[in-house]
Amino acid sequence: MTAPVIEIRNLHKAYGTLEVLKGVDISAPAGHVVSLIGSSGSGKSTLLRCANLLEDSQQGDVLFCGEPVTWKGKGLARHPADRAQMIRIRTNLSMVFQQFNLWSHMTILQNVMEAPLTVLKRDRAEVEAAARKYLDKVGIADKCDVYPAMLSGGQQQRAAIARALCMEPKALLFDEPTSALDPELEQEVVKVIKDLATEGRTMLVVTHDMRMARDISDHVVFLHQGLIEEQGSPEELFTNPKSERLRGFLSVTQTT
Repeated sequence: MTAPVIEIRNLHKAYGTLEVLKGVDISAPAGHVVSLIGSSGSGKSTLLRCANLLEDSQQGDVLFCGEPVTWKGKGLARHPADRAQMIRIRTNLSMVFQQFNLWSHMTILQNVMEAPLTVLKRDRAEVEAAARKYLDKVGIADKCDVYPAMLSGGQQQRAAIARALCMEPKALLFDEPTSALDPELEQEVVKVIKDLATEGRTMLVVTHDMRMARDISDHVVFLHQGLIEEQGSPEELFTNPKSERLRGFLSVTQTT
C-alpha cells in the first residue's frame, strides 16, 4: 500500500501559551483533495504551515510519502533536525498563499521560473518551456512579459498557481487562495483549482468557499478550536452533518 503524500499524526502546535492545534491527524493520499474548513482561528492555516514545515510543531509526527520528519529539541524548542530533508520536503510541497507573494520587480514569466532555476538548479530552457506551459494552463499565457502590478488579483493568483506548478511538486497546498479576491475574480481562480483537482493532483486546501470544498474534495475536515470536530466525504459533511457545531457553521456560511 502506497504511503500518503502528506500524513500528520497527533500534531500539537502552540504560540507561547496559546495552543492552536491540540492533537490533529490528517492524511492526504496521492491524487486526493483534502479540504480544511472551519471558523477563523480554528487552526486551519496553522495546520497547513506545519505540514509544509513553515511552522515548527511541538508534538506529533509529520510524514512525507511515508518518510517522517526528524526533529531535535522538545516543546517550543523543537525544530527539524535535518535541514536538507526539510528543504527537500518543502520543494515537493508547493504552497499558494492568500496574498500572491509575487516579486514586483520581475515579470510574470520570471516569477514562475525563479524557484526552479535557483532552488532546483534546472536547465533554463527547460524551465522556461514549463513556465510558459503552466501560464497557458491557468489562462494567462499572454501575460508572460508584464509585471504583477499590471494584473488583476485573480490573474496574480493564477500566476502564483503557475509558479507552484512549475516546481513539479508532489502536492499543492492552498491557504485561502480566493479570500483576497472579489467574487468575479474568485471564480477565475476556483475554475483553475477545480481543473487541477480533476487531473488527480494531490492537494490540501484551506478554504472559506464551501461550494468549492464540496465540488473538489475527496475528503473534508472541519476544525474547531484546534481539534477535528468532524470529517468525511463532502456528501456526508455538507448533506448530513452530525455535530451541532458543524451544522451551525454551515448555516452561517449558507451552504445547507
